[in-house]
Amino acid sequence: MPKPSHGRGHDTRYVRLQKNYCFACGKNNADGMRLKFAYDEERDCFLCRFRLRKRFTGPPGHAHGGIIATILDEAMGKLNRLREVVALTSQITVDYLRPVPLNWPLRVESREISVRGRRHIHRAEILNDKNEVLASSRGTFIAIDPHRMFSRFVKRG
Repeated sequence: MPKPSHGRGHDTRYVRLQKNYCFACGKNNADGMRLKFAYDEERDCFLCRFRLRKRFTGPPGHAHGGIIATILDEAMGKLNRLREVVALTSQITVDYLRPVPLNWPLRVESREISVRGRRHIHRAEILNDKNEVLASSRGTFIAIDPHRMFSRFVKRG
């Protein structure tokens, strides 16, 4: 397997966007989550440690389900770096196993399941500091030609 690229936000070797405004990981999005992922070679997964603040409230004291899905989707999306492709989410399923608390240390981990042609299948889990799985997901990502799909957003020159 090719060595993954390490960095923050989306890998822009393939598409040079003006700035990264991704809600989940974009450093240029003042209203975003600014999640920072790293590849753990020993465990063969992408990993992000985080705490969810009050602005991500769903049920009292706990995270909104859409935020949970966002974190899982972002974690799975990072796996596409392993294959050096830009792939977009085609489908995601989320199992909400336990309420995800606000203001507690959490982590999300993602792993590749399979790759067949342009179709990349991944999984991710949000865990608490006791290693209890709070939410899990499975996602299908389809590799695309970023230059063709995002040509109007590509930085010229």
